[in-house]
Amino acid sequence: MRCWPVARSGVTKLFAAFAAGIFSCFPVAAAEPVDVELVLAVDVSLSMSPMELDIQRRGYVEALTHDAVLQAIRDGVHGRIAVTYFEWAGDTTQRVIVPWTVIASKEDARAFVARLTARPPYSARRTSISGALAFAADLFAESDFKGLKRVIDISGDGPNNQGVPVVSVRDALTADGITINGLPLMTSSGFSGGFDIANLDLYYRECVIGGPGAFMVPVNDWTQFPEAIRRKLVLELAGRRPEGGDLPLVLAAGEQPYDCLIGEKQWNSRRWNWTTP
Repeated sequence: MRCWPVARSGVTKLFAAFAAGIFSCFPVAAAEPVDVELVLAVDVSLSMSPMELDIQRRGYVEALTHDAVLQAIRDGVHGRIAVTYFEWAGDTTQRVIVPWTVIASKEDARAFVARLTARPPYSARRTSISGALAFAADLFAESDFKGLKRVIDISGDGPNNQGVPVVSVRDALTADGITINGLPLMTSSGFSGGFDIANLDLYYRECVIGGPGAFMVPVNDWTQFPEAIRRKLVLELAGRRPEGGDLPLVLAAGEQPYDCLIGEKQWNSRRWNWTTP
C-alpha cells in the first residue's frame, strides 16, 4: 500500500495534510519476479553500415530463439527473464524497439523477435555510450519486474565521443548493483569518419564494462556475431560458459592506465581541423 497526503489546494494545505495525518492510499502491485532484467543496447551510429545493422538484428533474433539460450532461461530460479531492446547513437538518440517483455518459452521468444523485426533499424549521428547507459538506467527504473540480476548488454563499434564521460556513468550504475557487459565490434564497413580505435576491446574492458561478473566478447569478424550474442546471453542468464565455440570471454579489469576520453579527444581534434582554415 502506498499513501500520499490529501491536499485540496496549495502548499499550505499540503503541509496541513501531513500534520493531520490525512492520506489517500492506493494499492501498489508487487513487481513481477524474474531471474534477469536484461537491457539490450545496440549501436546504430552512422559508422555502422546497413549490412552491419542487419547482421546485428539477425544476430539477436537467432540468439534469442536458440535452444541453448531458451534452456538457460528455463534453468533459472523463476524460469523467466524480462528483456527490452533499444537502439542508440548520439547523446539524445535512443529508441526503444521492444519494451519490457517476459520471455519464458520459445513462443515468448518468437513474439519478441517478431516485434524486433517489424521495422528496419535506423542510423543517427555520433556515439554516446554514456547516453546509452544512462537511458538503460532509466529503463530499469521504469521496469515492473524484480530481477535477481540487472544486466545491460551494450554493443558498439567506437568510443564515446558525446555526452558525459562514460566512466562516470558506468561507475554510478555499477555502484547500484547493475552489471554492464560489452560487445565491442571491431570490424567496420560503415563511415567511421576517423573516429574508430584499433584497441576497442581494451577500451571496453577498461572504460565501459563493470559490475558483478562483468565480461565482454570482442567481435573481429561479422561471421562471429551470432555466436558472440548466443555465448553472451547464455553466460548472462545461466552464469556458465556455453559448450564449444572459439570466441574469448574477457573479464572486466580497470587496472591498466587507459585514456577513457580518447573518443572525446578524437572528436575535438577533428572538429578543430574542420573549423581551422
